[in-house]
Amino acid sequence: MELNKLTAISPVDGRYRSKAETLSGYLSEYGLIKYRVMVEVEYFIALCLAGVPQLSGVPEEQFENLRQIYTVFSVEDAQKVKEIEKVTNHDVKAVEYFVKEKFESLGLDHFKEFIHFGLTSQDINNIATPLSLKDAMQTTYYPMLDQLTQVLEKLAAEWDEIPMLARTHGQPASPTLLGKEIRVFIERLDNQLEQLEEIPVPAKFGGATGNMNAHVVTYPEIDWFQFGEHFVGEVLGLKRSWPTTQIEHYDNLAAMFHAFERINTILIDLSRDVWTYVSMEYFKQKITKGEIGSSAMPHKVNPIDFENAEGNLGIANAVFSHMAAKLPVSRLQRDLTDSTVLRNIGVPLSHTVIAMQSLIKGLGKLIVNEPAIRADLEKNWAVVAEAIQSILRRENYPKPYEALLELTRTNEAVTQETIRKFILGLSVNDVVKEELLKITPWNYTGL
Repeated sequence: MELNKLTAISPVDGRYRSKAETLSGYLSEYGLIKYRVMVEVEYFIALCLAGVPQLSGVPEEQFENLRQIYTVFSVEDAQKVKEIEKVTNHDVKAVEYFVKEKFESLGLDHFKEFIHFGLTSQDINNIATPLSLKDAMQTTYYPMLDQLTQVLEKLAAEWDEIPMLARTHGQPASPTLLGKEIRVFIERLDNQLEQLEEIPVPAKFGGATGNMNAHVVTYPEIDWFQFGEHFVGEVLGLKRSWPTTQIEHYDNLAAMFHAFERINTILIDLSRDVWTYVSMEYFKQKITKGEIGSSAMPHKVNPIDFENAEGNLGIANAVFSHMAAKLPVSRLQRDLTDSTVLRNIGVPLSHTVIAMQSLIKGLGKLIVNEPAIRADLEKNWAVVAEAIQSILRRENYPKPYEALLELTRTNEAVTQETIRKFILGLSVNDVVKEELLKITPWNYTGL
């Protein structure tokens, strides 16, 4: 069966392809091959600049032509690499042979044996993968999260003056402001984003077992440690891990996955809270003509965007969690289990991006139902008991907490009149009574 959006097994490449497609150029098989080619080319250029004697004849004006091997890399080029891989049965070696063919077309045949000189596959993979992830984050993930945060900022500003009944343990609690409750999520996201951005994007570069043995034995006069630091740090913009085994430690990569998880967990919390407010009718949702909420119940307008977000975030976190736990563990100097796991980086990131788009869409459909919010406050005058007993403490009133406890901890309705009669019956002066009578569920909202 031919692969297309309808026959794809993964919804990331099927149903949700349009929502995650921007990641394809970085985290697909095509993207991985392209970044591998980039690393091979840039490594060869770095060898030329490092003073390897046999490469002194490579003219610098050829460097731009070499870089075009990856800057204009096409799907057809990637397919050519896959054809070579059918023969080699080795994906990185196929990339090496592909680049060698390109060297021949540029008239650089006699230099092509320095492609992949002294390297093992993981010197390519452990640079290509984090580099593609970094670029995907810069072009897609960070802008999407920023867009979501801006939507939250806008809503918070619009809702800053709307008093709302808070609920702790699901029960009525001291009133709050709707905008402030949105700002809680903004602050949490900002904190975790700051931590994510501080994690260095790691890369391994050091030969078959991490010691650059082949480099040192062949050209002992070159400072290969500094070469590696410069190549990974300055040329490619990553943080080189040293010393290593054959592979990257993946500890920093795991830290990044954990940071993604924490951000997603905050978004799950947001999704569930908004879903609950919709069910409480604090929010209504804009109705799109022609949309159907239920195949059986015509009246339904379901909070599907928040449900979609929660589901996708859950899948993303499950994969992020596995990757963070698995990747830092490798038998002795290396086993191959990291390879197949690393190929899945695009999966949780795609589900995350899909979820953020659903959240942005859902938040854009919300309509504040102020009458319902106000009615809920009206039904819960008992929540001003905290305010009253606090002022009575200030006035040295005897056992104020217990007095309010007896008044409000009851199955009977506590109304405005209940509170008014209680205040008027207190043994305090009229100034204090007047102060207490001014407290309502709408103005007792704190900072």
